[in-house]
Amino acid sequence: MKKNRIAVAYSGGLDTSVIVKWLQEHYDADIITVTGNLGQKKELKGVAEKAYKTGAKKVYIQDLTKEFVEDYIFPALKAGALYEQSYPMATAIGRPLLAKALVEVAKRERCTAIAHGCTGKGNDQVRFEVAVMALAPELKILAPVREWEFKSREEEIAYCERHGIPVSATKKNPYSIDENLWGTAIECGVLEDPMVEPPADAYQCTVAPEDAPNKAGVVTIEFRQGVPVKIDGKTLKPTALIEKLNTLGGAHGIGRLDMIENRLVGIKSREIYEAPGATILHFAHRELERLTLDKETSHYKAKISNDYADLIYNGLWFSPLKKALDGFVNATQKNVTGTVKLRLYKGNLTVSGRTSPFSLYDTNLATYTSGDTFDHASAEGFIKIYGLPLKTYHKVNRSNSILRKKKLLRRKK
Repeated sequence: MKKNRIAVAYSGGLDTSVIVKWLQEHYDADIITVTGNLGQKKELKGVAEKAYKTGAKKVYIQDLTKEFVEDYIFPALKAGALYEQSYPMATAIGRPLLAKALVEVAKRERCTAIAHGCTGKGNDQVRFEVAVMALAPELKILAPVREWEFKSREEEIAYCERHGIPVSATKKNPYSIDENLWGTAIECGVLEDPMVEPPADAYQCTVAPEDAPNKAGVVTIEFRQGVPVKIDGKTLKPTALIEKLNTLGGAHGIGRLDMIENRLVGIKSREIYEAPGATILHFAHRELERLTLDKETSHYKAKISNDYADLIYNGLWFSPLKKALDGFVNATQKNVTGTVKLRLYKGNLTVSGRTSPFSLYDTNLATYTSGDTFDHASAEGFIKIYGLPLKTYHKVNRSNSILRKKKLLRRKK
């Protein structure tokens, strides 16, 4: 009888390392691991060897960086998608692509199920499973971390030690780290106490702002229709462009985020993030939009940005609404072309200049010099019309208030 086959989303981290062996023991199945390269560096080292050593029958490692940047990161950047106005969502943006790769392998290998290593109180379980439901509703979904016997990461580490499974997590260094090109998420251990300052060893790719250079770094970023294409006048491929900004930003302490966020499952969590390139690009993109978008579009897009971020965070990348919002976002980006100059100094970003062929900034209208062409006389009529509803409201209600007071006085007499 042919064995069942299970495709596992495999990072080589603690949970997925345990999962391979655990699934073999409990489901008597052949395990096929699927690892997506989203630009992470540390996690990919020795992943294939580790998977085979743990018991995987077949190992897939796929380079998804180009697709990740062009079809996932850049749409989110153009949308200005920052969850709760802060988090650039490196993990959340990567999950639908990893789920897509997992489904493709599962179909190719004729698997009857897929499995992931997400916890029962995290967001990623929703992102993976909802994506699989959208892409392959016929596949069974297994979530071992939600059902197995282990109650802590320490117990998982002990399981690995008993079975000779190599993992980087230790009882002394229990951080859970998820890394890709767009950013790094760090949690667990002492970080679970919101009053504890993150230890220096929690950070993976940024220097502490106080240790950053005393001289500010300067960088110019050129965008074309909302997409970054050049750094300091040099055209770079999308992946190389983000990598360069990650290195530059990390050296200046840019992109650290210590956040209490509202998880989809209803709890608050304390997360530490590092996203130098994402922080720089979102900042520069927003500055260019200030220059090129009209007021109504700019203000309305801010609302859409929040909605778009919520869709990504909540695992609805493949939803009809997200696709519809992409149409709106892309329409707003037609004139978001130009260059932004930034200063990077000890964890801070400031804008030094911006220019665009589609700039809506008119010096002759904005200036207070003799070159001023703004019609000051028209302001009086504008203010009268603009303030008329408010003036009328208070005039009427003041009169009514006086009448009510007079009635009250008469009653008292």
